[in-house]
Amino acid sequence: MQAQPPSPQPHILQKQVVVFSKNYLPLARINLKRAVVLLVTGQAESLELSNTQQWEIRSPNIVLQISEHIRLTTGNPERHWKVPAVSRREVFRRDRYTCQYCGATKHLTLDHVIPRSKGGTHTWDNVVTACEKCNSTKSDRLLHETGMTLKSKPKAPMHPAVAFVEQFWKEQHLADS
Repeated sequence: MQAQPPSPQPHILQKQVVVFSKNYLPLARINLKRAVVLLVTGQAESLELSNTQQWEIRSPNIVLQISEHIRLTTGNPERHWKVPAVSRREVFRRDRYTCQYCGATKHLTLDHVIPRSKGGTHTWDNVVTACEKCNSTKSDRLLHETGMTLKSKPKAPMHPAVAFVEQFWKEQHLADS
């Protein structure tokens, strides 16, 4: 019986590092290679939090201790972010390419919850993904006139940093449990 070679380990530069803003808000996950660039150029500093993994990166000129958490030291901590315009692609993405009435994932269209003919607007809180069948059934009527209900309330997309922060803290809570 031949010995099996050890399973390949992921390359260390592919490890993930959490980047925090100057105000200590988690912003994103980046690979270790990008973190090295931020640290060497002085754009970030390592954070030494409890239970934090660290890696040592060596080059001929420098030895870096890199934490799995780094904090930006430069740049505008409050970058401006505009809510994207209401578009077919963005509404489908928000609704996860699923009809908001029946859950179908094929033959998708857009539907105005309050029809435009009845004063509805083309805004994030009034446009949803609907399959052709549900859109046709609802037609030019209000939800209470059709007996149909929405699977989720339509709303504008969340700022990417806010979405990341929510996910980050959920993962931290699960890790601590």
